[in-house]
Amino acid sequence: MTSFLYTSIQNIKYFGPAAIKKLLRLKIKTVGDLLYHFPFRYDDFSNFTPIATLEPNTQVTIRGTVVSVKNINIFKRRMTLTEAIIEDGAGDNIKSIWFNQPYLLDLFKAGRQVNLSGKVALNKKHLCLSNPAYEFVNKDPLHTGRLVPVYPETYGLTSRWLRLCVKPLLRFVDKIPDILPDELKKIYRLPGLNYALSQIHFPDTIEKSETAKRRFAFEELFILQLFMGMERLKVATKNAPMVNFDERAAKKFVASLSFDLTEDQKKSAWQIIQDMQKNQPMNRLLEGDVGSGKTIVAAMAAYLVALSGQQAAFMAPTEILSRQHYEKIWPLFNQFGFETGLMTSSEAKISGNAVPKKELIKKIEAGKIPVVIGTHSLIQKNVAFKNLALVVIDEQHRFGVNQRAKLLRQDNGLIPHLLSMSATPIPRTLGLTVWGDLDLSLIKKLPKGRKNIITKIVPPAKREWAYDFIKGEIKKGRQAFVICPLVEESEKLPVKAATKEYERLQKEIFPELKIGLLHGRLKPKEKEKIMAAFLNKEIDILAATSVVEVGIDIPNATVMIIEGADRFGLASLYQFRGRVGRGEHQSYCFLLTDSPSTATNERLRAIETAQSGFDLAEKDLELRGPGDFTGVRQSGLPDLAIASLTNLELVQETREAAKKILSESPSLKNYPLLAAKVAAFQSRIHFE
Repeated sequence: MTSFLYTSIQNIKYFGPAAIKKLLRLKIKTVGDLLYHFPFRYDDFSNFTPIATLEPNTQVTIRGTVVSVKNINIFKRRMTLTEAIIEDGAGDNIKSIWFNQPYLLDLFKAGRQVNLSGKVALNKKHLCLSNPAYEFVNKDPLHTGRLVPVYPETYGLTSRWLRLCVKPLLRFVDKIPDILPDELKKIYRLPGLNYALSQIHFPDTIEKSETAKRRFAFEELFILQLFMGMERLKVATKNAPMVNFDERAAKKFVASLSFDLTEDQKKSAWQIIQDMQKNQPMNRLLEGDVGSGKTIVAAMAAYLVALSGQQAAFMAPTEILSRQHYEKIWPLFNQFGFETGLMTSSEAKISGNAVPKKELIKKIEAGKIPVVIGTHSLIQKNVAFKNLALVVIDEQHRFGVNQRAKLLRQDNGLIPHLLSMSATPIPRTLGLTVWGDLDLSLIKKLPKGRKNIITKIVPPAKREWAYDFIKGEIKKGRQAFVICPLVEESEKLPVKAATKEYERLQKEIFPELKIGLLHGRLKPKEKEKIMAAFLNKEIDILAATSVVEVGIDIPNATVMIIEGADRFGLASLYQFRGRVGRGEHQSYCFLLTDSPSTATNERLRAIETAQSGFDLAEKDLELRGPGDFTGVRQSGLPDLAIASLTNLELVQETREAAKKILSESPSLKNYPLLAAKVAAFQSRIHFE
């Protein structure tokens, strides 16, 4: 009966073409999709209220007998009103009204017993029930006289109709094999599938619905953990080039730096070094706040690769960021006699000197350039590394085995080690689940001497003060960012757009200053040109959208204004703020908001006081939920799994359970039901 879950709804006899069309709008294609389309809340209509005790504006359930019923046509409004008089056992009665449901006249026959659930209204000084849910008395009520499930709906598809669809399917669930092994259910106190499905759709009590919900949250997170665990094992079966660790050379490299490494940098570097000494591919994410020194840790790893006679590829999302990394790194390697290449779509360099691209490619293929820095143009078909041992990716959490394979010579067969770098902090529970296939290294402390960015919430009345502050900073020779939530004006959202703000700043606020405009609709070359002009101090103020979130180093920028700050998540705000404070001067970030919301102010106060991105990520998870984190909502994860990503205890339990199962059966050969579920999960999931 496992196949029953995968039965198309088109093969279920009581679903007609119109119903199927509606279900498909909710992405319900199979019986399993429908059974796993869980209620998001329950209306408690389990207790009957005597009509004599009813009060206005209360939700109630009554039981009574139909005394009379009639339809009233209201021609002016083109409306039909159905009125029924219902009398309870005590002899009290109440009028119930429905709009535009004339067919009810044939259902509400005098003498029939009925349950009604809804809100008590006051109509011309008389109490009535307006559009109540109704159900004629039977042994097993669905819509009244119980905890009634309310489902996510779509136009023309109501919870009442969904309840009628789900109820008959529950007769067959005892024949569906439970994918959770009995041992796990016992250890983690989880109910069986039959009980859980019945109680999540039609619970006897709220407590039983919570027990069922916990079981399905466990199941969905457990499948995610199995998938991530199998991804880890898949990488572990590949072979990688081993990188020798020369301790004396490493100390020499560190001594050549003009600053001391922090303890977090040393710890992260050591974790990476240990990984690269193995013949299994490293799959590590190096996390650290903007300016925490991730690049130098990656450079140290690349240096050890070069010492071993191997190659490292260092990739950044934009040309200008690649160039900035290159300008920092090539002098370091040059002092030790190693050539460093830069390759983007527009230029090629070797150790600071421009060269023809063909010459650089030829040297890479010969293994004469140990470190190459560039954009994704490094994955071109005509670029083949001779002995690639390490790939460093900036601002991308994942870089798949297939993508890494594109950086290899076909005759090599070894998968390079991968080090991803990100300034977007990942909350602990997401690190254990959505990014569970990666090992994490954390740089939490900033280098000595780095000044905290002064952050203030600016109300509308103090906007002019913020503009005057910018003028003062620019007079000192500094630069500023103005961030807007949108590119163009929106009728639906009362928030500032970058194009309009650019025009306003240019004409009304700073007519004497040079202002640039940057947004996501510009072509890559145009973006590069504008950012280069800003970097070269040809622009005083840059008006931009969230494209500045992924970073560029502008040490001279000391002020940032974020318009409509309430429109952004804390993680994004923190990333924006990190664009300033990169140099020696004190920097400032002003959060402008017109929102009076208490929740908004709580979020903005969190960033006003926060200096650690990691603490802020946990706060963001608490305030907004995990669905708003990059890639999570778009991943295809079930809503219940997403909601459960905040539950550390459940996350740890499912991780523990997945490890146990995979230690017994790495390919899930002994657990065919789980294997099928993971395969189905994999087909619909897509992570960054």
